[in-house]
Amino acid sequence: STVAPPVATFLAAHDFTGKTLIPFMTHEGSRMGRSEADIRRLCPGATVRSGVPIRGSGAAQADREIRQLVEAAGR
Repeated sequence: STVAPPVATFLAAHDFTGKTLIPFMTHEGSRMGRSEADIRRLCPGATVRSGVPIRGSGAAQADREIRQLVEAAGR
């Protein structure tokens, strides 16, 4: 229901002040869980947009969702 420990360690170790984060992650039913709230806590000063939950069993076909996420962010 949250980010994996290595991801949490990475986020806590870097300064994302002024950056925009758009999380996407796989799940098997919990959707985003408390991930967005935990990312906000780990990255004070960052803007954390709504994330994209991807069911793990569909991850191999998620390229369209991720592409749309990136395009919506203007990248």
